[in-house]
Amino acid sequence: MPEPDRIIRLRTVLDRTGLSRSTVYRKIAEGTFPAQIKVSINGAGWRESDVSRWVDDPVAWRRER
Repeated sequence: MPEPDRIIRLRTVLDRTGLSRSTVYRKIAEGTFPAQIKVSINGAGWRESDVSRWVDDPVAWRRER
């Protein structure tokens, strides 16, 4: 059985990608970076697998439909 996907917070995303906060949100708006998911009323995070996929190949990354 595969491990469940972890949810990572913005600080971890910034550390793993080397992007700035504003660049992450601009790329989300452009559709060239994974969007965060809501995990509670005031909390959101990213699926670790989505961010890892983006880090492996940022040019080819596209939203899964």
